[in-house]
Amino acid sequence: MAGTHDGHRSRMMKKVRENGFEGLEEHEILEVLLFYAIPRKDTNELAHRLIKKFGSLNAVCEAPMVSLCEVDGVGEAAATFIRLIPEISRAYHLSKVRNIKVIGSCADAGEFLSPYFIGLEKERFYMVSMDSAGKVLGVDLINEGTLNYAVVDVRKIVEIALQYKATKVIVAHNHPRSIALASKEDLQCTKRIREILASIGVKLEDHLIFSYGLGSDSPLSEYISMAEDGIL
Repeated sequence: MAGTHDGHRSRMMKKVRENGFEGLEEHEILEVLLFYAIPRKDTNELAHRLIKKFGSLNAVCEAPMVSLCEVDGVGEAAATFIRLIPEISRAYHLSKVRNIKVIGSCADAGEFLSPYFIGLEKERFYMVSMDSAGKVLGVDLINEGTLNYAVVDVRKIVEIALQYKATKVIVAHNHPRSIALASKEDLQCTKRIREILASIGVKLEDHLIFSYGLGSDSPLSEYISMAEDGIL
């Protein structure tokens, strides 16, 4: 049955088809996205409520399911849809970087690894295994959860490096709620990994730290490279 908001939806969709999200406010982008989760109700006011409660579009998309469902008008289906937005973005960007076969610089490493951390609520620690020419042999998740460097699985790092017969590796982790800045623990962990890998003839090429994620206001691509900064 036609509703009073059908005309508005049609106008919004026409604008999006012609120009994408260019020129739209964050609440308007969210409003349009919610068309697909809530097909028969006005989503404009709901989008405003969500932005007001969480502060920004990225904060809405990264809010816990339980918090989203506390907002009047958001049911389980809409909350699930919202939480899938960063997941879709991560999958999209991961699909793109799979075409990168060789990492030859810090910038290459940043481009290759950044999608692995899009929209994450938890900390993750990844390792990229490479041959002497920088060809990517594999990407493996080493740890997930609150990162306690006392329990970073260095034995797993060594086993994976040997499995791939890697000659060099890059490690990376994220700071979901903080800035891309190497902590004392980051530096100590990096030194430990570098020394253990060196003992089996594998070079630690770089350690990247990414800052975006839940609660971060950083640009999507913000990261630091310890090699580039001369602290590796």
